[in-house]
Amino acid sequence: MFRGRSWAVAIVVLVVAAASGVAVLVATRDQGPNVPPGCHVSLGNQTYTLSPEQTAHATTIAAVGKRMGLPDHAVSVALAASLQESKLQNLPHGDRDSVGLFQQRPSQGWGSASQLLTPTYAAGAFYRHLALVKGWESLPVTTAAQRVQRSASPSAYARWEPEARAIAQAATGEIPAGLSCRVDVGPTPASGTPMRNALTQELGPQTLDVSVPEARGWTVAAWLIGHAPQFGVTQVSFAGRIWTASSGRWLPSPGPPDMTVRVTEAR
Repeated sequence: MFRGRSWAVAIVVLVVAAASGVAVLVATRDQGPNVPPGCHVSLGNQTYTLSPEQTAHATTIAAVGKRMGLPDHAVSVALAASLQESKLQNLPHGDRDSVGLFQQRPSQGWGSASQLLTPTYAAGAFYRHLALVKGWESLPVTTAAQRVQRSASPSAYARWEPEARAIAQAATGEIPAGLSCRVDVGPTPASGTPMRNALTQELGPQTLDVSVPEARGWTVAAWLIGHAPQFGVTQVSFAGRIWTASSGRWLPSPGPPDMTVRVTEAR
């Protein structure tokens, strides 16, 4: 897994009030001119760095979970499973006939190889199996993941729990502006209608051009940033902040906070 050091100026610091169990977000967006390339999620003094490919898959996993109406804990479980099984890569091969983000096996009834190599389908299949696990909502991440995956290394998912939780919090809107990427993007045939169709397929309708609740807005924004290279996304704004692909930073946007997610694509 790709990991980065904590940068000189914190992207996000999460302070946990132990007595009340309430998480308070303190965010700093002035990261300076040299934001490192790639995608970053920071929690406390730990920064997790992902490749654009990993980030696209992580935000797809999060989006599908939210479309299915599942709590954020399910996203943490799914991300931990994918981090262990494939490092969030859509692998065309694996042990025996295992493929995809979760190394699911066609011979075990998960779906065809073609379906399992489609991240949206693979994530949905994982969540459907998770929903069948009795009491999964209260199980530790590693236990819930193992009940779905039935791995030969049942405790292997535990090592990914902190990272999975941090990514889940950023990708589901628990941490506003918690995900940022500096990537090179340009015009692409997948922009415009294909981008909107993909967003609707993974996250559901009512995502762009309408006012949305804050958590959903940040989920949409994270998905757009995670898929920026694929769809030529150069700028995303929401709730008084604006991100640009060239800077990799979230900065205050002019005017009153707009609770509509707005996206600009390369032309």
